[in-house]
Amino acid sequence: MQRQRSLLILILVLIIAAFTVIATIPIPLGLDLRGGSQLTIQVKPSAEIPKITERELEGVKKVVEGRINGLGVSEPVIQTVGTDKILVQLPGVNNPEQAERVLGGTAQLEFRTQKPNTETQLLAFQASRAELKAKQEELRKSTDKAAIVKNQEDLQKSNQAIAELFESTNPPLIGKYLKDAYGEPTQGNNWNVAIRFDQQGGQLFANLTKNLAGTGRSIGVFLDNELISAPTVGIEFAAAGISGGSAVITGRFTAQEANDLGVQLRGGALPVPVEIAEIRTVGATLGKDSITSSIYAGIGGLTLVLTFMVVYYRLPGLIADIALLIYALLTWATFALLGVTLTLPGIAGFILSIGMAVDANVLIFERTREELQAGKSLYRSIESGFYRAFSSILDGNVTTVIACAALFWLGAGLVKGFALTLALGVAVSMFTAITCTRTLMFLAYTIPALKKPELFCPNLPTNQAEVAQ
Repeated sequence: MQRQRSLLILILVLIIAAFTVIATIPIPLGLDLRGGSQLTIQVKPSAEIPKITERELEGVKKVVEGRINGLGVSEPVIQTVGTDKILVQLPGVNNPEQAERVLGGTAQLEFRTQKPNTETQLLAFQASRAELKAKQEELRKSTDKAAIVKNQEDLQKSNQAIAELFESTNPPLIGKYLKDAYGEPTQGNNWNVAIRFDQQGGQLFANLTKNLAGTGRSIGVFLDNELISAPTVGIEFAAAGISGGSAVITGRFTAQEANDLGVQLRGGALPVPVEIAEIRTVGATLGKDSITSSIYAGIGGLTLVLTFMVVYYRLPGLIADIALLIYALLTWATFALLGVTLTLPGIAGFILSIGMAVDANVLIFERTREELQAGKSLYRSIESGFYRAFSSILDGNVTTVIACAALFWLGAGLVKGFALTLALGVAVSMFTAITCTRTLMFLAYTIPALKKPELFCPNLPTNQAEVAQ
């Protein structure tokens, strides 16, 4: 009995915790439920690769997937379309310009040496470019297309003028030598981008910094021929340069800018050129009315299941209904804690797992009835019902989880969402069917008014009911 009290306390604590989680952590919705951004990426041939084959298309897709993962977008859909396009759906991303900036750039990174006697020119060009970029932000809110085009042209000229102040090393230190890149906070609200080279890149970087140490000239860090940082090297590195293969790109980045840049650099140079062919913001495909109808349908179906369990199984059915409500509560809280993105297939997996939970209770109650009809006492019948049904419940749930694992491993996008929600639901249903239902059943047994075999097995013969008591 002490064990039952402990389990009852555990269940109550879990219910309170689940309510707290649900009230404080909202569950994100997928593209089909809340909308987001959709981009079509056009893969173009180059001089080295004159024809786009499936191999090149898959290579670009892998890079895009890596960049999307770096963005932290939940439940993205990335798929090839035709022979030279990739479709990207980003749920909840209402700023498609950010996605375009990260996905469309080829991220060609190069470290260059500043030419002698160009320090004053560099400062002047950088100041001019800063003014043009500030003006560009203002023009984004206007409809003056001519001014926008003029500003873009001036920016390109400014970037070109700055690039002419630097020269490539021999051999060039480029992005293919990069092993990792990530944003890291500095003092205040500024962020830097830390980078790590492989062995060859580390040696090239050491030679570059050795030649520039103490000269006052800068290392030009160029991304797609645009200067993003121009740090200088102290005289203390004149002997051997900065060794170890690690460096930091400074530029007073924001956290978002540092993260975006890290994603681009980690993705590296794409195998072929790409451009964003189409970008648009999409609304929820189900629509508000359809979502409302789905909720009503779900509530209606759940009500029918709850009613059937009470009518057919009487008191055990009512206990199963309570356990089912606890299951739904705990599962929803688990989704919130794990950050599961809810999509329409995810909802389907959740509803299917409810069916699995009911199925487990049906097996238990049928075994309990069989034991009562065989003449055993009520307590022994309940014990045997759970014991005999356990192996069937375990086998059914394990095979379902194996199928979920295969879907999650081999599937993509919405299929993974379905597999994840179903697997989590099955795991929680095992707990509620075996622990919650069992605890509530024995709790009912301790109440004299409920300690009646006919409440557990209708139409039980009178002589067997007397023995069961």
